[in-house]
This record gives sequence, structure tokens and C-alpha cells, in this order.
Amino acid sequence: MNVLQIFKDKLANGEPVYGPFMKTGDAAFVECAGYAGFDFCILDMEHGPADFFNLQNLIRGAEIAGILPVVRTFDSSETAIGKALDVGAKGVQVPQIQSAEQARAAVRAAKFFPAGERGVCRFVRAAGYSSIPRDVYFEQANEALVILQVEGKEALDSLDEILAVEGLDILFVGPYDLSQSLGVPGQVSHPAVVSAIKSITERAKSAGVVIGVFCDTYEAAALWKSAGIQYLSWSVDVGIFTEACKGIVDNLKS
Repeated sequence: MNVLQIFKDKLANGEPVYGPFMKTGDAAFVECAGYAGFDFCILDMEHGPADFFNLQNLIRGAEIAGILPVVRTFDSSETAIGKALDVGAKGVQVPQIQSAEQARAAVRAAKFFPAGERGVCRFVRAAGYSSIPRDVYFEQANEALVILQVEGKEALDSLDEILAVEGLDILFVGPYDLSQSLGVPGQVSHPAVVSAIKSITERAKSAGVVIGVFCDTYEAAALWKSAGIQYLSWSVDVGIFTEACKGIVDNLKS
């Protein structure tokens, strides 16, 4: 089963895809997300504790359970992007993109020639530790998703230029970061935030770029799905677990 192709086919058909951010260091939680039916998971190296040694095991858990492993890199550097792909990520979600030049640099770091300038090593997990023929590996590797997070006013001012960058698969909007840049920190349902995300979505759709957003309520998920957002990041594993535990405790005590 080629989970990357299934994922891409869903997007091409206009279908939504759903997946949680994951800060866990335990591959069992990643497997659970896959068995539950999520399409993807975002393994979080920006705000989570995973290191690259641990990351490869989280990716193995995703592969076992048939869920697409996307890695949010700890920054936009070539090292952060390349190493995530080397250990088997099927997509990288790069934070803090503020300009078209940063967007182009992220794409270059994620792609081999002729699409980019990713550092070449065939003796990595993604290449089957050199067991995959080099031409096959380089071609397959360039199918990995490039997801760019736009955060802050500078990125919004450069949005059209960012959307025009070749190799960008998904543009991701973080409503919490956006709310802060708009002067209403944490108020993700504020009219100014909602209006801004809707505007970004329309501009992305016009450019032929899939848009993504974080949501942690069913109301928000329904709103953004109806607006045409397809890449829907649903909450965070530790938050999901905390809320489930709290619900159980409240019911037991009632």
C-alpha cells in the first residue's frame, strides 16, 4: 500500500485528509493514530521532544499502521529537512516561512536534482540503506511532500510570491500564530483571524495550492472543510489523550 499516493489521490480528488500533531516519543501512539483511521500524522520536532534516532522509530510505527508520516522540522535549515527525509519521512512541514526566498530554499533542501539541491547519501534508511537502486531512490524521494507553514504578517505580505514557488505542495496556516500577528493572541475564532484564513484559502486555491490548517474543535473543522481547506490537522496527541482521560475521570466521579 502506497500511503503517499493514496494521500495525493485524495487531495487531487478534492477530498479532505485528517491527522494529528504528535509530540509523543512512543511509536505505539503513532500506530494507534493509524489504526484509528487518520490519514497522516505530523511528527513534531519543532515543539516536541523527538530526536532523529527516535524519529526513525516513530516513522516505522507509521509505516506499520498505514498512516502517512509527515515531520515538522525544528527549523527551515537544510540539515533539519534533509535528515528528516533521510530517516523516512514522506513529507516535511517546514515552520516559520516568511518569504518566497525561504520557500524556495526549503524546496531545494527537500528535492534532489533537477528539482533541488538536497544532500545526497544512499546509505540512509529512506534508500533502504543502499538496497534501492539509485535512480529509483532519487525519483521516489522527489515525490515527498513539501508543506510550508506561513506565520506572521511578513509571510502574509509575501503570500502570492510564496504560493508561486514551484515544488510547494501544501501551504499550512497556524491559526494561533496568525492570531498573535493580528493582535488577538489565542483568539482563533476571532473575526479577523477567520477572515484572514478565508482570504489565504481563496488565494491558495486560485494558485492551485492545497491549504492546511490546525483545528481542535469540530466546529472549526467543519468551518474550514466547508471553506475548501483539505489538509486538516486535528489537535495534538497528548491533548487528545488528556481530554480522553479527563472525560473518563469526570464520568467515574459523577
